[in-house]
Amino acid sequence: MPEFIKMGVILMIVATIATTILAATEEITRAPIADAKRQELLLVLKQVLPKGFNNEPDQDTLKLSDQSLDRKNKPVTFYLAKKDGEPQAAAFVVVAPDGYSGNIEILMAVKIDGTINGVRVVSHTETPGLGDKVSVTDWPKSFEGKTQTNTKWGVKKDGGDFDQFAGATITPRAVVGAVKRGLDFFVANKNQIFSSADTK
Repeated sequence: MPEFIKMGVILMIVATIATTILAATEEITRAPIADAKRQELLLVLKQVLPKGFNNEPDQDTLKLSDQSLDRKNKPVTFYLAKKDGEPQAAAFVVVAPDGYSGNIEILMAVKIDGTINGVRVVSHTETPGLGDKVSVTDWPKSFEGKTQTNTKWGVKKDGGDFDQFAGATITPRAVVGAVKRGLDFFVANKNQIFSSADTK
């Protein structure tokens, strides 16, 4: 057998073995990776949803699209918290497209009575030491307990109730605006959110 054919056969065998190993590794690690992602999601949902729910909100979801939640009109997943089948709150991500350095993704949870239970900034590219304070300080806690009517929705510089940061007004202004849009959407669509959800 010519030498070049031998080399081709050897390379084919090595490639087959490598492909088999990679496929086996992917199969073995797929479930643990998926479980780790699920646990990470559940952890952040628990940070914003009210205590006491006894369903699995990541399995009890609804997707809705609206430009007030995402200007690109991408479907937004609503994670529903229920206690003994009764709706308690919903958590969902709203995007602030007007951050200083780009989009800011905010996970917020609103109780069925229209009160914000929790807010967390989950993704942003804001300036470290300035705009990133929306995610590395307790500032998001200032949204807890807020409703459409008990709050002046704006930063203090604009006559609202929310603090801004020295040298970084744009970022908190963007977050406040996005959370208000998310709250308005929730209140206007509450019945649809809780009656049309797929319970799995």
